[in-house]
Amino acid sequence: MKRFLPLIILLAAFVANAQQADNANIDGKCLHLKQFNKDILAGIYDWQSEYLNDYDVNFYWIDIEVSNTSTAVSGNVTINAESVVTLDTFAFELISEHTIDKILFEGTEYTSWTRDGDNVLVPVTPVDSGTAFSAQIFYHGQPPSGGFFAGVSTAYASVWDKNVSWTLSEPFAAKDWFPVKQDLEDKADSVWVFLTTDAANTATSQGLLTNTVNLGNGKKRYEWKSNYPIDYYLISFAVSEYQQYDLYAHPDEMEGDSILIENYVYDSPGCLENYKNSIDETPAMVELFSDLYILYPFWEEKYGQTLVELGGGMEHQTNTTLGGFWFGLVAHELGHMWFGDNVTCATWSDIWINEGFATYSNFLAEEFIHGWESAEGFIVGKQNSAMSQPGGSVFIPEDEIYPGNEWRIFDGRLSYNKGAAIIHTLRHEIQDDDLFFQVMETFQTDFTDSTATGEDFKNTAEEVTGIDLDYFFDQWYYGEGYPVYDLTYYMVGGNFHLLSTQTTSASSTPFFRMLMDYRLKFSDGTDTIVSFEQTENFNHFTAYTEKQVVDVEVDPKNWTMEEVESLTVVVDELSSPVYFSIGPNPAVNTLNVFFPSAQNPMREIRLLDLTGKELLFTRSAAKQLTLDVSGLPKGVYLVRVTNGTQSRVRRFVK
Repeated sequence: MKRFLPLIILLAAFVANAQQADNANIDGKCLHLKQFNKDILAGIYDWQSEYLNDYDVNFYWIDIEVSNTSTAVSGNVTINAESVVTLDTFAFELISEHTIDKILFEGTEYTSWTRDGDNVLVPVTPVDSGTAFSAQIFYHGQPPSGGFFAGVSTAYASVWDKNVSWTLSEPFAAKDWFPVKQDLEDKADSVWVFLTTDAANTATSQGLLTNTVNLGNGKKRYEWKSNYPIDYYLISFAVSEYQQYDLYAHPDEMEGDSILIENYVYDSPGCLENYKNSIDETPAMVELFSDLYILYPFWEEKYGQTLVELGGGMEHQTNTTLGGFWFGLVAHELGHMWFGDNVTCATWSDIWINEGFATYSNFLAEEFIHGWESAEGFIVGKQNSAMSQPGGSVFIPEDEIYPGNEWRIFDGRLSYNKGAAIIHTLRHEIQDDDLFFQVMETFQTDFTDSTATGEDFKNTAEEVTGIDLDYFFDQWYYGEGYPVYDLTYYMVGGNFHLLSTQTTSASSTPFFRMLMDYRLKFSDGTDTIVSFEQTENFNHFTAYTEKQVVDVEVDPKNWTMEEVESLTVVVDELSSPVYFSIGPNPAVNTLNVFFPSAQNPMREIRLLDLTGKELLFTRSAAKQLTLDVSGLPKGVYLVRVTNGTQSRVRRFVK
């Protein structure tokens, strides 16, 4: 995506000045931990007990009573697990607002237990490493409600005159409503959620509704079971007076068989009619993503969508809860079934695996269902959002991940919008859509039912494409900001020349190696697209065109994310050895001077203030020169280059 100033015409190579980049200096490059390191995380996730690492969860059975008018929860949860050490303390997480009524471990009641923050620690008869065990916790309480990341919320839908309660456990709030081990890498193999509520209500959850029991006391129990591996935060419930509306998707791979799409909307006059047209678009999306990625991962159960009073959506596995059914939200949350649910981020630092790819799934739905023009408008919006600030990394440093800082994890500009934009850029770098989607398919296949990091995706992309992508991830994923371009072009005979000076918006990432497209418009009304790879901060590109180029459009299909600070055409032959460009502009500590001329005689370079006072003088015949401007006060300065009788001046800001 390019943002640019009006075209500048150079009539004389000796006197014209091109606007330069408006970004910071390029002093260094920030480094982030690329590999998952549990030792480091142990010191950061200090709200979790180390005893949680002593076992692997196999199964959750949540059997609770819930209400559509309250956050109150009561009942019991069974955790089946396997010890990975000799286990003498069983630990789980549950907030103190819940009263624990009884704890059974292997059928024996334990009355001596302690709390360490939200960790409950139960001394038990030791269990040998590798031994399966079962624990059951009986409890009741009313979790606090309020804020997007509350574990349980309740609200009144005034438009439809319905009360509704729902859960949202991501990233740290599952412990608000059930005893749990909150470890991304420890997926349970299966889960049952039994929900008792008033008989007028319907309670939804993941998996299949295997039974509905009328308890005879004005209550019903809804018994949901799922046999797919699931992360703790993807377990959910929603309860209200719902009506059910079912659809079916028919992916090609299923050869005529179908996938159930189960929709729950408020049982109010006009509610289904209000959302029906949007809901009806869901099967086409399921079929599309099944074709582009792999078959819908939970096809043996369902894809569900449940309406709640949520400002957005939450991708609970096989049962998304969402605040409406508009196209983009449905596409995003459905995309999560592959990226986030089937393959889950292994650390919250790598939330890109969830949110970046779900946002790009929205783009793909636009591209393949509504057309390229609609998709292009979508991705341009994401690119512009990502560039609305100069810095910020898609990868999240571990020390920024903690309760209370959830909005850093779910930063819309970085995790979602820049996350999607760099996937789009990677697709352009690969230059082969079949290969790009093979990367997606291989990643889903290799990490199905599991977790992965951004580094895992990089390794998959390298294996499939044969391209070394260290540079790409260093600059776009671990790095910050975006590239800024100053471009000059001219014709010599039938050859098109492009002088490309790249600076960056963030000093921590001084360069973006990248493929850039340019549409060359000719004097006869025709045009063509050429691609050049930016391999250093200054590049001189040539292409034989025969025809006269009269205009240049940068990144015409909006594949990449960049700012074009200036686009200048030179009408002479640019043969002067004193023609130069500079960057970054504004400068902080250093200023680079680039000489594109094939001639490299000794030149005199002077740095002047606006009164003409000489502040620095040097001689050089190099093609690139770095000036130290760290000692200058803030202000506007001039760089003058002379060679005999030829001279050229450019202005920069410190």
